[in-house]
Amino acid sequence: MWGIIKQKLGARGLSAPVFGDCMHRLRPMASAIRRYSSATKQMTVRDALNSALDEEMAADSDVFLMGEEVGEYQGAYKISKGLLDKYGSERVVDTPITEAGFTGIGVGAAYHGLKPVVEFMTFNFAMQAIDQIINSAAKTNYMSAGKINVPIVFRGPNGPAAGVGAQHSQCYGAWYGSVPGLKVLVPYSSEDARGLLKAAIRDPDPVVFLENEMLYGESFPVSTEALDSSFSLPIGKAKIEREGKDVTITAFSKMVGYALKAAEILEKEGINAEVINLRSIRPLDRATINASVRKTNRLVTVEEGFPQHGVGAEICATVVEDSFNYLDTPVERIAGADVPTPYAANLERLAFPQIEDVVRAAKRTCCRSVPMAANV
Repeated sequence: MWGIIKQKLGARGLSAPVFGDCMHRLRPMASAIRRYSSATKQMTVRDALNSALDEEMAADSDVFLMGEEVGEYQGAYKISKGLLDKYGSERVVDTPITEAGFTGIGVGAAYHGLKPVVEFMTFNFAMQAIDQIINSAAKTNYMSAGKINVPIVFRGPNGPAAGVGAQHSQCYGAWYGSVPGLKVLVPYSSEDARGLLKAAIRDPDPVVFLENEMLYGESFPVSTEALDSSFSLPIGKAKIEREGKDVTITAFSKMVGYALKAAEILEKEGINAEVINLRSIRPLDRATINASVRKTNRLVTVEEGFPQHGVGAEICATVVEDSFNYLDTPVERIAGADVPTPYAANLERLAFPQIEDVVRAAKRTCCRSVPMAANV
């Protein structure tokens, strides 16, 4: 790892330590919203992430991967499978179990124009590196008056897994989504994972990339365009997964699948739900959300995080601020229980949203209206 950092710095005529100040500027990423053709093949989220890493490392020698077990073990979830053999230990770096240490090294390398992808075995462990992510990465461009970019990606599984208890099972979307200077991406499908990870690596700013362990092995259809090495998705643009006219359901990551299944059940009962895959928590696509609510006049937000100060709370506030007069009924928030994640399987299920919770919430919005103030 030190070899590649010294080599890259030497090529730029720099001899400062990794953590020194650097005024190197990166070209801003240019991306456009593409229209996609019909799907041509199936791909797991794991393979989508792996192929995106592979292609970006092949295209740009400044990109390197670091984290616990990313090399010899090929990643705790096999996201980095085959990359060590292809790119060597200078660009696929196994680190000690010290999140604060290797995250700081990654941020320092990014100061000098390299493009680290830092993998956390779980974002719960990223709490050990919160100072580096927030104070060293997120704030540097602002504090340097735009003179220092920090092109780094922090990625790994986020949110509840299965049977791993409170300290390994939490959604950090709202945590990072509240921090200026970060971009926070939340892929659902294989096309999301592939296109958003490519966009994150090419972006000149720090990106928090929240994957979901429970989605790694799921297969999704991908389009011909998504298989192209130049493919990327625009950061900050939501996707309408299913169009509808009766109620808007917003979701991200694993909960998009739950929302889509709920929409299928609702359709059988005469309720036509529109499902929005947020894809990005920061920036949040307020325009798409508000446009949908102005059409359906109803809103249900779905997330696995805690209800207080959550992503759903921010969406509801946005809609109340911008589209209150269009609402025909109070907004509904579906979130995780306001408790640490239980270990027992039966309690764990009760602690997080289920498909039937989304169905019930959507029905409530369609069966009641906003109470009108009495005339005085």
